[in-house]
Amino acid sequence: MTLVLLDTNAYLRLAKRVRPAVGVVFGQKGYVLTIHKSIEDEVHRSARLKSLYPWFDGQEFAKERIAKQIRLSADEKASVQAAQSVLYGWVLSDPSRYTSGGRSPPGPTDCWLLALVQVKSAIVVTDDLGMHALAGDFNIAIWHGYELLDKLRSAKVVDGPLIREIFEALETNGDLPRSWLEAKHSIFLKIFGPRPK
Repeated sequence: MTLVLLDTNAYLRLAKRVRPAVGVVFGQKGYVLTIHKSIEDEVHRSARLKSLYPWFDGQEFAKERIAKQIRLSADEKASVQAAQSVLYGWVLSDPSRYTSGGRSPPGPTDCWLLALVQVKSAIVVTDDLGMHALAGDFNIAIWHGYELLDKLRSAKVVDGPLIREIFEALETNGDLPRSWLEAKHSIFLKIFGPRPK
């Protein structure tokens, strides 16, 4: 099995509609969706996220997250911290490399998630373009949220109407990343049709 680690935004974009959101095994490669406690911490520290996603602390969601969180041994934690230090040092050596195109450079938490994925031989799902650039520098497996959604569709975990509902919710909330917008009329062409002229 291959762990697929959702970052905070990927989890928040999908978890309300893709049920269950974590612990799901899908695809021929046996992907398993998981999260880390850092998601919980990030949402609870942010009044904005708590107000935008009031369902986050609902009993069903909280129970699922606690039961399916990725856990690390002491050795794995040490390896993650060492890898995080290398990744963050790399970012700090040339932060401007990660800020083009409106990106923000990966911070310590972003580097920690990428380090976790590296140590666990997993895949991270994020729409953070700075994280994608850094992952590319270190050959770390990374997907955009829409790529995960496409793989879930191929595995028949989600269908066209649910994908349409997810896109509509993201548009309504002003949370549709540009990469998703581009995928809407290419990867999801059969659902949405060609881009309007």
